[in-house]
Amino acid sequence: MKIACAFDHAGFPLKPVVLETLRAAGHEPVDLGTWSTDPVDYPDTARTACEAVLDGSVERAVIVCGSGAGVAVAACKFPGIRAATAHDTYTGHQAVEHDNVNVLCLGARVIGPAYAAEIIAAYAVAEFSGEERHLRRLAKIDAIEREFTGGSAD
Repeated sequence: MKIACAFDHAGFPLKPVVLETLRAAGHEPVDLGTWSTDPVDYPDTARTACEAVLDGSVERAVIVCGSGAGVAVAACKFPGIRAATAHDTYTGHQAVEHDNVNVLCLGARVIGPAYAAEIIAAYAVAEFSGEERHLRRLAKIDAIEREFTGGSAD
C-alpha cells in the first residue's frame, strides 16, 4: 500500500522511524517532507498529506507534529478525510477497523520511536471491518459532513 508521510518541524525526529517501519512492513511510504527542523506550519503538512489521499495517489497517510492534535484538527477539515490521533496500538488499528480512518496522526513529543513504530505497524495492517454498526455510524458522520459543507462526503 502507498502511504503518504508528512511531518512538521516537531514531527521531523520521527521521520526515519515512520518511513522505515512502513518499508519493513512491505508498504511504499511517499515522503512529503519536511526535510529539516526548520519551522513548518502543521496545517500545511496536513494539507499535503490529505490532498494525496483525496486525489488517490496514496491509500492512506501518516502525519506527525508535536502532539498529533494539530495535524488531526487540520486533516479533519478536508471532506472525505477521517483522521485520528493515536498514541497506543489499540487505537492505531481500531481506528481503521471501526472508523475507516485514512489518516493516522502522531505526536513526536508524546511518544518515543519504538512505540511509534508499533502504532504505525498496527495502523498499516488494519482493515475496515465493514460491519453494519460501523457502516451505520460512518453514514451518520458523512451526513454531518454533507450538512455543513453542502456537498458529498466522498
